[in-house]
Amino acid sequence: MYGKVRKGLRRDAGMVTSEYAMGIIAAVAFAAVLYAVVTSGEVSAELQDIVKRALSARM
Repeated sequence: MYGKVRKGLRRDAGMVTSEYAMGIIAAVAFAAVLYAVVTSGEVSAELQDIVKRALSARM
């Protein structure tokens, strides 16, 4: 039984280092694009307008 447990722990079910690197690069690129979009003038103004309307809404 102990041998089966050790054998089960050795399975490689995750990503390899190169896959982690590509995943991190993709995540950073997506974050950069999202940051650029959110901080652009039009989007920033719209987000501020939404927050102002939400805060001034009557309950």
